[in-house]
Amino acid sequence: MSEDAHIGRDEERLLEHLSPFELKSRLIELVVDRHADLLLNAGRGNPNWVATTPRDAFFLLGRFAMDESRRVWDETGIGGMPERAGIAARLDAFLDRNPDELGNELLRHGIVYGLTREGLDPDAWVHELVDGIIGDNYPDPDRMLPGVERVVNDYLMKELCGGDPPEGEFDLFAVEGGTAAMCYIFETLAANRLLEPGDRIALGVPVFTPYLEIPELPRYTFDVVMLHASEVDDDGLNMWQYPEEELQKLADPSIRAFFLVNPSNPPSVMVRPSTLERIAEIIRDHNPNLIVITDDVYGTFVPGFRSLMAVAPRNTIGVYSFSKYFGCTGWRLGVVAMHRENVFDKLLAGLPDAAKAELATRYQSITLEPEKLPLIARMVADSRHVALNHTAGLSLPQQVQMALFSLAALLDGDDAYQARIREILRERFARLCEGMGVTLPDDPLRAGYYAELDILLWADETHGPDFARFLGDNYQPIDMVFRLAEQESVVLLHGGGFRGPEWSVRVSLANLTEDDYLRVGQAIARVAHQYVAEFEAAGGARRLPVAD
Repeated sequence: MSEDAHIGRDEERLLEHLSPFELKSRLIELVVDRHADLLLNAGRGNPNWVATTPRDAFFLLGRFAMDESRRVWDETGIGGMPERAGIAARLDAFLDRNPDELGNELLRHGIVYGLTREGLDPDAWVHELVDGIIGDNYPDPDRMLPGVERVVNDYLMKELCGGDPPEGEFDLFAVEGGTAAMCYIFETLAANRLLEPGDRIALGVPVFTPYLEIPELPRYTFDVVMLHASEVDDDGLNMWQYPEEELQKLADPSIRAFFLVNPSNPPSVMVRPSTLERIAEIIRDHNPNLIVITDDVYGTFVPGFRSLMAVAPRNTIGVYSFSKYFGCTGWRLGVVAMHRENVFDKLLAGLPDAAKAELATRYQSITLEPEKLPLIARMVADSRHVALNHTAGLSLPQQVQMALFSLAALLDGDDAYQARIREILRERFARLCEGMGVTLPDDPLRAGYYAELDILLWADETHGPDFARFLGDNYQPIDMVFRLAEQESVVLLHGGGFRGPEWSVRVSLANLTEDDYLRVGQAIARVAHQYVAEFEAAGGARRLPVAD
């Protein structure tokens, strides 16, 4: 560390064991203590854009819903529950009276979409949305409202399956964001004996840290096998793809589940299509009972994205969150998707008799035939400890907003919103690279929501292996993130905490301006050159460029 650093090497060693997100809080404290006004926090993935059109439609629908409530019962401060009969015609008239209101077009076309594409009854569809936005009833069905489910399913098939979904139908469970989905999945797989303490699971790394931390909890204590996205190109640059020798680990039938974030976090790169097909082939030929959980929250940022849901649907539990793409982390909107013909229900049917009897007791209060209860229905019940199953389900206003987000994407004929969001990320990535003084090749599989930068790889490529060894021998891997915080007021996350390269840093490209990313890149370059100067002062030699 530099002479004016606040953190010594001993404390660095201790802090290195923290989750990157907990470490980030310590870094922010360092900046706030000294230069709060200069803070550039590129550590959190909360986007700074907001999808306005579906929100405009939400609030316009809310105005109509309040009119409907007062139509039934209009007393000071008290309204009634909207009536279904004739409500579609009344909404149409309301939209005719307010043609210039923001959100009118999406709301009108969204209603038509449900009628023409999904064959929904007009009054039933409009009443579902109106009653939902009022929030005056429990979710019914508890798993997801029927019209909302159809619309969200179409959105997932468009965005996660490249518009080419597999045969068959998916069932969806609306949940409180991707984090709730993870909790529910882990809990239900464990409760239903599909995963038991000590079982072997595979985890694609680098990965979002909760996937590293949850398996170690006393509730699970899984034996985790890491699949490393360690492929490099001819120039030694990380491609963040899985080589064949890593994929082969999935062929071991003792591995009962595989957890994948795709596109990855933090590298933010989609698993290439040929790799997805190879995984599906390994499942089919070697490990047919493998349970796959894929978290596809960043899929919308990659053109032509394909999920494992599309290529291995019967083995895959899909997780999607609306939070990043639509800028709605505070809404807590997510969904779990399972194909109706799946291996999970087959595994439930094959459990030992004693386990079946135990599970029958667990679910007997909600069905007369608990042995026939599919896994996704069990997940809904488990989300409320079974006994409170009758109050399960995501709040209805949240489901309505989820439907409007989905409709906004489905009805955006030229995908203008998507194109602009992707352009924003590309521009920010370019400015980061400009500030660092580096040129990174285009990668069509790059989501670009984050950038993971391998500092040791840069050291070796630019100044040779002696310099790389010097860094590894003399500094803790988190030294760079502390220097950036203390000296540059820049907060990044430690990539090693995601089981990425120990000397890597994660830059979120979602929450700052283009000019800010230029400054972040320049700060990284200045700190990197400090290491070079310290190497030379210690007797190292600068690597000379090779002559043409």
